[in-house]
Amino acid sequence: MRSLIISIIVATSIILLLSLSGLLTQKESKPFSDDELRQAALSRNMSSNPSTYKELLKVVDTPENRLSKEKIALGKELYFNTILSKEQDISCNTCHMIDKDNNKNKPYSSMLLTSKTSPKDCVVCHLSDQSGTDRLSTAIGYHQQENPFHLNTLSILNSALAKHLTWNGEVDTVEQEAGNSIKDPYKMNMSPSEVEQRLSLDKAYVEKFQKVFGDTQHMQAPTLTFLNVQKAIGAYVRTLLTRGDYDRFLDGDNNAISEKAKRGLTNFITFGCKGCHTGKSVGGQSIQKFPLRTYNSILDLTTTLHQGEEGREVSHFGFNFNTYHQYPFENIGGFMGKDDKQLFRVPILRNVTKTSPYFHNGSIAKLRDAIHIMAKYQLGLNISDTQTDEIVAFFKTLDGDIVDYTIDDKDNL
Repeated sequence: MRSLIISIIVATSIILLLSLSGLLTQKESKPFSDDELRQAALSRNMSSNPSTYKELLKVVDTPENRLSKEKIALGKELYFNTILSKEQDISCNTCHMIDKDNNKNKPYSSMLLTSKTSPKDCVVCHLSDQSGTDRLSTAIGYHQQENPFHLNTLSILNSALAKHLTWNGEVDTVEQEAGNSIKDPYKMNMSPSEVEQRLSLDKAYVEKFQKVFGDTQHMQAPTLTFLNVQKAIGAYVRTLLTRGDYDRFLDGDNNAISEKAKRGLTNFITFGCKGCHTGKSVGGQSIQKFPLRTYNSILDLTTTLHQGEEGREVSHFGFNFNTYHQYPFENIGGFMGKDDKQLFRVPILRNVTKTSPYFHNGSIAKLRDAIHIMAKYQLGLNISDTQTDEIVAFFKTLDGDIVDYTIDDKDNL
């Protein structure tokens, strides 16, 4: 009897494997010349980030929050100051790390390592990259509380280029998000009145706010307001754009990226990834359902990666005995996206190699796994290891350093 049951399970598994293999397709990329590849990217709005302050203004300046040298400097000071958090131990940079000086991150790293609740990710000790995030599977905030939905921290780099912010895409501007983070009881836990009162006790801040905002509103109106705090931080965040090899290729340098990376960009375009991951930011422009395909069945074929001979990652197929699951990974935190309909802001892919772990709850540690999941569950593709390697090579060209813009207010005229 037992052997019969095993035979039935094996036979069913084979049938389901063959059935699912028919659902997943393989796709080959048509080769492009360098100029054709560049034009293919540019025609899909995948243009380079600005290299000068004058070009930056054309992209991120807004009538509601005009950039200026003094406003950006004030915003930068506030970004790194813990004065905006209840216990004065958390700054914007605590969760959105952009400082390459690892010594400045050590106090936060020590707190995470000794916390009873925070995850012990390896990256806690390796926070020197300009990732714009804390690289934890879930955000940690006020009194070391975890995000209630186990959401991880999105990178702040290039976020000013996005049309939608946060995982559910319900925030539209970096100024609004700065205010939300300060007020959030799980983050900095400050009310607008507490922020205004605390900053008003510092004469230097009173004078700086007057200098920056005094010319833009009635002289009798207060300048040190929570709204202006948001505007100052937002002004600084709008300058946090990165440039790397990808930008230099788009600007005309054929030697900026390798032939392998060019094949990866070709895959990215022809497979359909660019349909959602588009714009200068390579993402953040739309809200999409994830996953589009679930392949749910009594026996669900899953793909994992493991270390094979000589340390090379190889694919391994197995079966997941579940009747239904919302995501192709454990639904830690129970987050279901915007309106509980599994709608998510498409993540920005710039600097993606530095922002692991991946997906909203940080369930996927490796970039290769994330690529396979997106190919299967969003595009219905079974991509090869070679194609994956090529896409990873392309993603590495999206790495870049924060541009050190030479700010001249004459460019605002």
